[in-house]
Amino acid sequence: MPQSHACLYAHLIFSTKDRYPFLDTSVRDRVHAYLAETVRNMGSSFSLVGGVADHVHLLFEMGRVHAAKDFSEEIKRESSKFIKTFGGKHSKFYWQRGYGIFSVSPPHRSAVEAYIRNQEEHHRVKTFQEEYRDFLRRYDIQYDERYVWD
Repeated sequence: MPQSHACLYAHLIFSTKDRYPFLDTSVRDRVHAYLAETVRNMGSSFSLVGGVADHVHLLFEMGRVHAAKDFSEEIKRESSKFIKTFGGKHSKFYWQRGYGIFSVSPPHRSAVEAYIRNQEEHHRVKTFQEEYRDFLRRYDIQYDERYVWD
């Protein structure tokens, strides 16, 4: 087969440093738009961003070009620089060091989209830590609680 094809969707989740609520409603929409644009500039044909004050969810088409680690680090680095331009408390902004990236099969994409769009409602009853632990369990990822929340 002379051509290469890919249909890889990824669900990337990461938090602000120490889950500090940097992403309040005064900046959240701009940050989400910037994250989506950064993903598109990295070659993704699809991106959706959502989240609340202390973390974000990105669903995007991964493509064949970037490794998950490089993709995640670039998104976090570029958006961190952008958020710091807001000044004030945002000048001290950092993302947590780690992240979670999970595969999404095309038939499940719409369910993940709905989940990301309903983050405000979802987090009225569940904390980020509870949500993230659920993802780790669902994907059968072993983890050490001492190192998840840096």
